[in-house]
Amino acid sequence: MYMQIINKTINLPDGRTITIETGKLAKQADGSVVVRMGNTMLLATVVANKEAKEGVDFLPLSVDYQEKFASTGKIPGGFLKRESRLSDYEILISRLVDRAIRPMFPDDYHADIQIMISLISGDEDSLPDSLAALAASSALAVSDIPFNGPISEVRVARVNGEWLVNPTKSQKEDADMDLIVAASIDNILMVEGEMKEASEDDMLEAIKIAHDAIKEQCKVQIELEKEAGKTEKREYSHETNDEELEKRMNSELYDKVYAVAAKQITDKSIRSESFSKIKEEFVESLGEEHEYDSTLISKYYKSIQKKACRDLVLNEKKRLDGRKMNEIRPIWSEVDYLPSAHGSSVFTRGETQSLSTVTLGTKLDEQLIDGAMYSGTNKFMLHYNFPGFSTGEVRPNRGPGRREVGHGNLAWRALKDMLPEENPYTIRIVSDILESNGSSSMATVCAGSLALMDAGIQIKAPVSGIAMGMISDGKNHAILSDILGDEDHLGDMDFKVTGTEKGITATQMDIKVDGLSYEVLKEALEQAKEGRLHILNEMKKTIAAPKADLKPNAPRSVKLTIDKDLIGAVIGPGGKIIQQIQKDTGATVVIEEVDNHGEVSIFAVDQESMDGALAKIKAIVAQPEVGEVYDGVVKSIMPFGAFVEFMPGKDGLLHISEIKWERVEKMDGVMEVGENVKVKLIEIDKKTGKFRLSRKVLLPKPEKKEETASKE
Repeated sequence: MYMQIINKTINLPDGRTITIETGKLAKQADGSVVVRMGNTMLLATVVANKEAKEGVDFLPLSVDYQEKFASTGKIPGGFLKRESRLSDYEILISRLVDRAIRPMFPDDYHADIQIMISLISGDEDSLPDSLAALAASSALAVSDIPFNGPISEVRVARVNGEWLVNPTKSQKEDADMDLIVAASIDNILMVEGEMKEASEDDMLEAIKIAHDAIKEQCKVQIELEKEAGKTEKREYSHETNDEELEKRMNSELYDKVYAVAAKQITDKSIRSESFSKIKEEFVESLGEEHEYDSTLISKYYKSIQKKACRDLVLNEKKRLDGRKMNEIRPIWSEVDYLPSAHGSSVFTRGETQSLSTVTLGTKLDEQLIDGAMYSGTNKFMLHYNFPGFSTGEVRPNRGPGRREVGHGNLAWRALKDMLPEENPYTIRIVSDILESNGSSSMATVCAGSLALMDAGIQIKAPVSGIAMGMISDGKNHAILSDILGDEDHLGDMDFKVTGTEKGITATQMDIKVDGLSYEVLKEALEQAKEGRLHILNEMKKTIAAPKADLKPNAPRSVKLTIDKDLIGAVIGPGGKIIQQIQKDTGATVVIEEVDNHGEVSIFAVDQESMDGALAKIKAIVAQPEVGEVYDGVVKSIMPFGAFVEFMPGKDGLLHISEIKWERVEKMDGVMEVGENVKVKLIEIDKKTGKFRLSRKVLLPKPEKKEETASKE
């Protein structure tokens, strides 16, 4: 069978290459490519329906990234032993691609589109997440699906002061800045990543370096599109319009909507009702027999409302709730709200509220991760929940969706590097959003930081977060601090920044407008810094530093280092000894081999349990010393003496001659198995390591008969 295979090569700044191949695999898809860097290979396919479903006025795009376990020579865990639902990691990569790709489709294109990206070969030196959007965009390039691309994503990391594009896994782990940046040839589209208290200028420099690399990748995709003969895209007509209705609605409603927006109503529900009332009155004025399409009425009214609110900001520098451009909503917070939690806080900013908890666990509570590219454990978790009641909606609770996973991950990135280096606990933060009107992920960062300090976790510094917005008409722009939910929807940028007083710890940015200059971006970053520091100062009014001690009901931790050879003695056959210690004391004991020695971690909620477990373990690992006295137990009787366990797992011979000063002819009736006896260790044989014990040296030595007679 004839195959027209096309290969293109992208050169990275350090000399490595990325190849794009099409025409060999998955040819029945509308577009398919294999992207390869090193031994990492991604298969990306895209399929779109020819027509849009009736009544659909949005882009029904689904993006799924999945790692095949065979790609790295692994078999999945669990009972099914096959790939199933996407992991959080795969969801996060799917979101990275979705957020970069979605804005590039025509606004009037509403056919179902499915993009699938599969890791078919994996290599730790070539991380796949920075290649996924390139693969998706390349698949669109070799299809006839309308798309205003190409775009691409790269990872840019700073390692020892040097900027690296698409670094290896080991390089990435040493980085103090790690950003994924998506862009077209002309514009930045998305930024997401984490930093170790970086400056705003450093972040801008990273974005510029990423964009330079992306421009080259986009040029190669344009060449690929031409060679594949896909410069002409399919024709479509997914929208019906009524110009007369649109003109009438603009004429009759724009001023009314603008007037409501200009009232600067602070209450979200009242403002929403006021806007809705205008539309309802218009529909009533048409009469019951009108022939206008209700879908078009909703569509045009939404556009009018968006334009009026944007014009208010640009023309009068007024916001919907009456705040100044850089003004933060009122903040109040509280810690120790939940008496039984290990740490808790309530953080409220305007109409957004998070109730967050911290729970401290042991190594046994660590999260197990089983993935194609990464398997291991995680001892810091942050979970974000967004129930329907937080926005006054009825919504079924079907567990966390992609939004919850993404918001939780952003807050996790913001806080993780602030945890103490020596942390014996598994830590879980849960943020339950109880009210929401914008910036709930940033409220999670603030509430999580407060709850950690309330729990007594000695974080390096408190962290706050702020969501920024921007409105631009190409000539004028306005940057908004601490945006409302409505401002997020009508704006051209959603820019979240978290950090300490020293610098930025995490960021997430989505840009919906062309031609955003670095000057405007720098202005947004500086305004974000101002707002972030204001929020930090408000948080400090509640709690300025971590509490000195844990809560009374939180587990205390003590760590012991023991010889590697003693690990088995503490565990016992089949775990018998360690299980008995836990049963007797109520403490949790975890032991593992680290750097050729044993580390024993003891967790207990009260001092008595801790002391009991500590004493038992110390007794097991203690080294016998000649001259020391021990409380022993008779384990067996022999004709020549008794074997006594004087330390856990250590038996010594109590010879018949060492039982008492008087001569003992035979062992019958002298001692019994199980009898408690105090003994002294008098010798350790240097060759055999055997122990000799004595009981008689602890007894009063009887006087000799000759001496007694002479005294008489």
